[in-house]
Amino acid sequence: MIPVPIAWDDIGGLADAHERFLSGALVEADVRDSVLDSWKRCRIAGFEPDRMTAFPRASGLGPDGRLLRAAEPVLKGLSEVLADTGVTVVLCDGQGRMVQRLGGDRRLLQLLDGVRFTPGCDASELVSGTNGVGTALAGRGPFYVVGREHFADCLQPFACAGAPVRNPLSGRVEGVVDLTCLRDHADPAMLRLAREAVRDIETRLLEQATQRERALLAAYRWARRDAPGWSWPERTLPGQPGQSDQEAGHESAGLGRIDLALLREKAEALIASPQRTLDEVVLSGGRIATLRCCPVTGAAGESGVVVEARILGGLGPGLGLGAAGPGASAVPSRVSSAAAAVTIPSAVPPAPPPVAPKSDGTPLAALRTAVTAPPSAPAADEPYARVRTGTDGHSGGGDNGDGGGGGGWPLLVGETGVGRLAVQARRRLELLHEAGLRIGSTLDVARTAEELAEVTVPRFADFTAVDLPAAVLRGEEPEPFRVGAALRRVALGAVEENPPLYGVGEEIRFTPSAPQACSLDSRQSVLEPVLARAGGWFAQDPARGDRILAAGIHSLITVPLRARGATLGVVSFYRSGKPAPFEDDDLSLAQELAARAAICIDNARRYTREHNTALTLQRSLLPRGRPEQSAVEVAYRYLPAQAGVGGDWFDVIPLSGARVALVVGDVVGHGLHAAATMGRLRTAVQNFCSLDLPADDLLTHLDDLVSRLDRGEGWAVEPTYPDAGIIGATCLFAVYDPVTRRCTLTRAGHPQPAVVAPDGTVEFVDLPPGPPLGLGGMPFETVELELAEGSQLVLYTDGLIEKRSQDVDVGLDALRTVLACAGRAPEDTCEAVLDALLPARPGDDVALLVARINALGPEQVAQWDLPSDPTVVSGSRAAVTAQLAAWGLDDLAFSTELVASELVTNAIRYATGPVRLRLLRDRALVCEVSDGSSTSPRLRRARSEDEGGRGLFLVAQLTERWGTRYTTDGKVIWAEQPLP
Repeated sequence: MIPVPIAWDDIGGLADAHERFLSGALVEADVRDSVLDSWKRCRIAGFEPDRMTAFPRASGLGPDGRLLRAAEPVLKGLSEVLADTGVTVVLCDGQGRMVQRLGGDRRLLQLLDGVRFTPGCDASELVSGTNGVGTALAGRGPFYVVGREHFADCLQPFACAGAPVRNPLSGRVEGVVDLTCLRDHADPAMLRLAREAVRDIETRLLEQATQRERALLAAYRWARRDAPGWSWPERTLPGQPGQSDQEAGHESAGLGRIDLALLREKAEALIASPQRTLDEVVLSGGRIATLRCCPVTGAAGESGVVVEARILGGLGPGLGLGAAGPGASAVPSRVSSAAAAVTIPSAVPPAPPPVAPKSDGTPLAALRTAVTAPPSAPAADEPYARVRTGTDGHSGGGDNGDGGGGGGWPLLVGETGVGRLAVQARRRLELLHEAGLRIGSTLDVARTAEELAEVTVPRFADFTAVDLPAAVLRGEEPEPFRVGAALRRVALGAVEENPPLYGVGEEIRFTPSAPQACSLDSRQSVLEPVLARAGGWFAQDPARGDRILAAGIHSLITVPLRARGATLGVVSFYRSGKPAPFEDDDLSLAQELAARAAICIDNARRYTREHNTALTLQRSLLPRGRPEQSAVEVAYRYLPAQAGVGGDWFDVIPLSGARVALVVGDVVGHGLHAAATMGRLRTAVQNFCSLDLPADDLLTHLDDLVSRLDRGEGWAVEPTYPDAGIIGATCLFAVYDPVTRRCTLTRAGHPQPAVVAPDGTVEFVDLPPGPPLGLGGMPFETVELELAEGSQLVLYTDGLIEKRSQDVDVGLDALRTVLACAGRAPEDTCEAVLDALLPARPGDDVALLVARINALGPEQVAQWDLPSDPTVVSGSRAAVTAQLAAWGLDDLAFSTELVASELVTNAIRYATGPVRLRLLRDRALVCEVSDGSSTSPRLRRARSEDEGGRGLFLVAQLTERWGTRYTTDGKVIWAEQPLP
């Protein structure tokens, strides 16, 4: 079993939500909807969680014997399976009163006895609060509750999974199956086990009802066996295998699916209407079917009716339903499913050939007399009761001159208003309801297709396959289907492993004769009730077709997935083994399921298109590749959230003097607005970096920019899209100098960075948090660190460590544990962090930046402190020339000598304080001159009569780029030249 995380249950999660709920605060975002609904019902009922110490005892406990008989073997087997898991199996009645408790280890049973969760207790929600039994009854559906999700304090050590048991005929809740264990052993799979047990119990309840139907049919058979004209072959005695009533009657009459469906509908109406006994149905080919309703009573008192069908040759001059005799009346075109009858499950003799109507033109006359039991049948030979007398008081059973005794064959049998067709209709409605709840739970095309397969297997089909074109998977508009176009199998649900169908991921090109191609081309569903007789599908892949038939797959329905006028793909339903072949009713259900799934798939496709568009925009705004710099070795990862693109970003920006800036930021929210805002902020940071601003000044400027965006300054029009609200953003900015190995950091409401020492020691930088960007009015503080060469600086966004179900400190501790490794490359660090901390479906964007620290050695740096004396200029030129010769850069001697001379001369002439000349050999040759003045020189074009003003112009012409940066005690003028 999978333990439930203690953090969600006890630390800042449900414990806090439960207290806030009791105080009247809103907790919708922290509690599951089903649990919150139960809490609200408990509060309305006046339930006090701290007052209850045990389950109350119930009075008048009288469990239904049928439920006990059906549930006992199922629950006994389940408790044996769970014997070693510490789970107890409980059966309660429809009022929540415990009837049985099976299994469980000693510790669990002691705790359950302590709260009196024993047979006879009352677990209904109104008296015991939120729990697996009572809440399943209150919600009329499966319910899983763990720990502090219980409303009562005394129930919080437990985890429960309850599922209601329904009467398969009436739909009424008869009881609840509940699995209970200790909270630490909780597993959501308990709910699945409870539902499977409920399904088995309901099947046994239906079998009990079927036995009543068989008793009614047996009574009917014994009543007819001695009737004149009735032939009962030995092979069709009750309980022996043989051809069923319907098969015999259908084959002798040559009925098709449409005729059978019409007959069943009319028979259903007869059984649902006790006052009516006769009906007449016009079939295809000009034939007329007469239906008669025969009341029957079994030996044990079972009462019901049997509908006899009789096919007449042509449309004679019948008097119609108005002349059908007593009880006949017009039949509505559609019949409610509540009046459905049951299909005859047993074998009876084949019907004789159709009997022609009498000359009087009244085809219903021969069936006006009800069938009764033969009076000569001895009690020993007739263990069943009688068929009740008809309205005319005669015993009946004769052929009345027209073969009435043998011309009819039983079509349906059941109890008035209840039957197997009603069960099927109810199950179909339940399946449609569940499909509406489960299909489309995500905005993912493939997952939606998988949900369709999961809902329909095995309740509707044994195999379900969903095939979509690649364009739909990419979110594009599907093109009109062309025969031979490629589809990809996106989902496959199966009742067995290794089915003979195409597997998930395979590309399929259906032949023109394949049912799937016919569906896509005609935009109509295709029903193949007997695959062995249908040759079109076999041409798709004869070898695979042989394997399909060998596996017992016997019928197929294909339905095109259409939504908003477009065909998105096709779904195929297969049946194998014992289930009856697909019929027209199944085709209607398949179309309804496919229509619902198609809408969800199209919604997911449209979302995929919008998501890809936003993601493309976002990725275009993020860095592409790694910039050329030697200060750090970087690795990074960016993962968008499943809910949509967000505003997380990162950047590595080379600065003057071989330095580098590392930036990680996070714009609050998701969507295009967040992505666009992220792009604006990232561009602003790059522009501010080009000015060589100090770290705290840069964040101050960025804070001012966000404030102006919040005020709407810079908008051409008023934004109207829903996520264009107040901008919130956090940022962490770091500047590293490889010459001094000093790193300056500042942050605005962002998570603190981590430093991994070369020996694997991890420390989070104690950096003042600062307010998030956009608040304004507060200064940002900086921290300066000296980093050892080979250490790693780790910057990240809050999506990596913050989760709704855990405290931030838990995420930081987990990050510390993952980072504590010596000698790991930055790429390996990124992989390790994401593997350990990133959930399968992240709810927020994650940006991660890992930088391993490098340093410029003494052999790459040369510097000289110069006095403020013009005579030192010549000496500085000589020193520069000598250093370049030592580095093997003689080709740059002339230009560098001139640049150094001009910069030193300007510093001595116009600035104050000490003057320092420094050369750096990195990816470029950098010449820097620093002084104590904060006045910045500017480039200008000198006039022809000016004696000066051309120095910086020469520097700009001889170097690749130049600039000025300010320090705490002055400024630095620098110039870069590319190396040969």
